[in-house]
Amino acid sequence: MILVTGATGRAGSQVVRALLQQTDEVRAFVRDPARARDLLGDDVELVVGDFADPASVGAALEGVSDVFLSGPDDPRRVGWETAAIDAAAAAGVRRIVKLSSIVATPGAPVAFWDGHGRIESHLRQSAIPAVVLRASFFMSNLLLAAEPVARAGRLYAPAAGARIAMIDPRDVGTAAAAVLTTSGHAGRTYVLSGPEAVTYAHVAAALSAATGRSVKYIAVSDDEATEALAQAGLPAFGAEQVVAIFAQARSGAAEQVTATVESLTGTPPRDIGAFARDFAGAFQTREEAA
Repeated sequence: MILVTGATGRAGSQVVRALLQQTDEVRAFVRDPARARDLLGDDVELVVGDFADPASVGAALEGVSDVFLSGPDDPRRVGWETAAIDAAAAAGVRRIVKLSSIVATPGAPVAFWDGHGRIESHLRQSAIPAVVLRASFFMSNLLLAAEPVARAGRLYAPAAGARIAMIDPRDVGTAAAAVLTTSGHAGRTYVLSGPEAVTYAHVAAALSAATGRSVKYIAVSDDEATEALAQAGLPAFGAEQVVAIFAQARSGAAEQVTATVESLTGTPPRDIGAFARDFAGAFQTREEAA
């Protein structure tokens, strides 16, 4: 049995879908079973719980051989994920595949990256064979900017001319599923990226082609971006960290391109054009999408 935590998240849901194409032994750790069932379908076993509830984590681990570990973007993430690693060791889990970030270093200037670095360190010190997947900036983060694109044809971000090797979460899912269902990966750290490092001007061009309307990239300040993300519903901590990631991206921290997705799955990762075409409706008005 493979346990997928963060199973209704952007990446976790794709891990579940990819695994279900290979095995029916998939269990999803979720907080809202009704939402999870709608999102994941009927073929996955659901177990209800929360990282903040150690008893529910322990129950979810019963009979599990492998764990895909992905906690929420929360200031408590380090404590939650390290406790889950310890619980998995106690339960006799044979392998953990941890979803991490493109940069994961204790003391990193981005809290997300610092947290992932500390969790990775704890995982390496545990007795469980482990694999780390360091994923680049998710293309799905662009959906946070969908409303102004649909309304006014404007893509706002504090990216300046940063080149970012964005990855589609669907490719993270297939790569994770490949690692979870094959051997020979223990102790490895894989960096997952899209096929090229793109600028936000490139993203705007891809959205223009996909939607059939002019989309222009507008560079904004960090403060403007933080306020806009908060207005879009992102919690303050998350908004601040997304903007901090952009600041690092402007210094080149997210431009690394790897061939890892193709080497693990046999299929090249999707480019920004494919993502834009698949999600064009999110960047259009209802009338345009219809």
